[in-house]
Amino acid sequence: MTHAMLKGSNVPLQATTVRAVLRWTPGQGVPDVDASALLLGPDDRVRSDEDFVFYNQPRHPSGQVWRLGKKRVTEGLTDTIQTDLSAVEASVGRILLVASADGVAFEQVRSLRILIHDAADGDGEPLAYFDVTPETGQETALICGELYRRGDGWKFRALGEGYSNGLKGLATDFGISVDESEGADDPVSAPRREPSAPAPAPASAPVPAAVGPEHPTTVQPRPEPSLPLPPEQPAGAPAQPQGVPAQPTYGYPQQPPATQPAYGYPQPAPGPAAYGYPQAPAAPEVTGGQSGYGYPQPVTAAPDPDFRLPPQGPQFVGR
Repeated sequence: MTHAMLKGSNVPLQATTVRAVLRWTPGQGVPDVDASALLLGPDDRVRSDEDFVFYNQPRHPSGQVWRLGKKRVTEGLTDTIQTDLSAVEASVGRILLVASADGVAFEQVRSLRILIHDAADGDGEPLAYFDVTPETGQETALICGELYRRGDGWKFRALGEGYSNGLKGLATDFGISVDESEGADDPVSAPRREPSAPAPAPASAPVPAAVGPEHPTTVQPRPEPSLPLPPEQPAGAPAQPQGVPAQPTYGYPQQPPATQPAYGYPQPAPGPAAYGYPQAPAAPEVTGGQSGYGYPQPVTAAPDPDFRLPPQGPQFVGR
């Protein structure tokens, strides 16, 4: 049976291990809430700073009180303190269950509730719950309830007592020493350390560029790979497909393109090599006339009267 509690009421606990769950509804402008616990001795003060269990000191040295951390559930967000009541040191008479909002007033926190569960039941029905309502709304830390000894057993009492000077002021009231001097080794004043925070990267590791309006990502142009240029082709030579080396003809090495011979005489027009043999260099170009049978023609207005045909082969001798 779940007990709906009012401020100041109490309920006996039969469970040996209990979970005190703080639950609230997140939203725009709603601060983050942290759960913590203070273990008090017979004089209602902590025995040492180690009796303060919170985000920078999530486990008591005895191992009997520890912080489970935050979790998202259907009803909102939770932060949980778990306690093994059967093994708590005999010198501890009370365990305060505290909610803090990191300097933001609790008037902005919606539907704050503390639920007491039997840890052996997992996520079963709570043993009791208490809807915590700030008295002024300006509180930045609240004692939501307490676990306290009664005879051989334990009880839970709903409290809802507020502090306007935050978790630090509340802890100081119960004997936690807070040294605000510069460089002091004080867990309450130290920067917040969440267990889930990733470890800092080593100095040698590359730091990724931050993406955002204040740190725009600079995109460097990617260098193009260097490609070998194709060999320059002589004028008039047949085009060689790119990426395909020139192939020799009939096993003979190729020479630079030469002029195509005609009846054994060089021609002025360049042409490919024939049968792999080197070709004679092209004759100088003669302007103003056409060559005949390999001979350059003079530039004249009339035929040369001394012109004679070269010797003819037998195939041209008349029979």
